[in-house]
Amino acid sequence: MSTRPLDGRHRTVVRLGNPVLRERAQEVPRERFGTRFLTDLGRDLLRTMFEDNGVGLAAPQVGAGVRVLAYYVPGERDRHEVAPQVLVNPVLTLLGEPTELGWEGCLSLPGLRGMVPRHPAVKVSAFDTDGNPLTFEAEGFHGRVIQHEYDHLDGIVFVDRMRDMSSLMFEEEWEQYAKEKDLPVEV
Repeated sequence: MSTRPLDGRHRTVVRLGNPVLRERAQEVPRERFGTRFLTDLGRDLLRTMFEDNGVGLAAPQVGAGVRVLAYYVPGERDRHEVAPQVLVNPVLTLLGEPTELGWEGCLSLPGLRGMVPRHPAVKVSAFDTDGNPLTFEAEGFHGRVIQHEYDHLDGIVFVDRMRDMSSLMFEEEWEQYAKEKDLPVEV
C-alpha cells in the first residue's frame, strides 16, 4: 500500500463544459521551478486525486492552466505499483503500434467510462517541481494514465479519443456489464 500525501489542500475538480478543459495549458517558466506555487500545486493535485479516488489529475482539471500533472498507479493484479509522481512540462514520445483499447474514466466527466485507444508505451521527458529532469518509459496502465493526463494539457478529454461512442456508459453499468470483458486489440 502506498503512502498517500496528507499535506496540500483539496481543490475542486472542474467538469466538462468549463473552458479551461478545452484550452492548451501554458508551459511553466523556468523561474517558477522550486517556488511555493509549483510545490503547492503538485501537492494539491496529489491530495485531490487521492481524495477523489483518481489515478491521475492534470492542473487544468483544477482550473490551473499550466502544464503540470500528477498520477499514481496502484499495484493490482498483474500491475506493479508506481509511486505518486508530479510531472512539469512533460513531453511524450508515443511508442509501439498498434494502439490498444482500454477502459477510461475521468474526474472531470464523473460517472462515465469508455473504450479509448492508446499506444502501449510512452517515453516521458519532464521535470519535477524543483526543476530536476526526469526521463523514463511507461507501458501498460502506467503509460495509459500518463497519456490520458497529458491530453488534458492540450485541451483533450478521453471522449475525444473514442472511436466508437457505443462503449460510453455510466460506471454502474460498466461495473455490471463490461468491466471484466476481454478487450480487443486495435490495429
